[in-house]
Formats: sequence, structure tokens, C-alpha cells
Amino acid sequence: MKILLDTCVSGGARAEIAAASHDVLWVGDRGEDPGDEEILAQAHAEGRVLVTLDKDFGELAIVRERPHAGIVRLVGVRVGEQARVCLTVMERYGGELTAGAIVTVEPGRVRVRTPTGF
Repeated sequence: MKILLDTCVSGGARAEIAAASHDVLWVGDRGEDPGDEEILAQAHAEGRVLVTLDKDFGELAIVRERPHAGIVRLVGVRVGEQARVCLTVMERYGGELTAGAIVTVEPGRVRVRTPTGF
């Protein structure tokens, strides 16, 4: 799966996710944060699921109807657990994500908003 990690996600998660055979980029490698609109546009253009901690991407996708290739929002997930949680989400909800779902993950809870729910 192609994944784009937002700058707020630990860059250290990239290696662990890539080791599981995912094509993963981290926005933090760009140096300067390009802003949410550009990050979401890049993820969509490249067919990458965006992984973030930022709730603003949900607003961009739902309220402003910006196109995306799936979004995973991590809420309250410790830095050391981000990669493992991402891998679990990709495995369990990969089909939904590639269809454009937004998956919100909190300790003990996962919510999936499918594109038909928009």
C-alpha cells in the first residue's frame, strides 16, 4: 500500500512501515511543512493513504469535499505505537481505505467513515 505520513506522525514510524513492504513517504523529509491542502493533494495525486494526527484533514475531506485516497487519523496513540497501529489498520481496513474511507483510531476504538457516508 502507498502511504504518506504527515509531519505530526513520527518519522521513525516510516522504517517499520516500509519494512512491512509498504511504499511510505514522510512529509517531514521535505523540510518545511507545505500545509494541509498541499499534503492532502499530494496524497491523492500519488494514490497514498494519508496518516495523520490532525483532525483538519477530515474537515478538508468531508466539509470542503477535497479528494483523497483514504485517511487514517491517530488519536491518543503514543509515538512508539504509531507504526504498529498503522500496520494493523492497513491490514484490517486496507480495502475501505483504498475506496476512500476515513479511519479514526483511538485506544480501544476504531471508527470507519466510508465514502458513501459523506
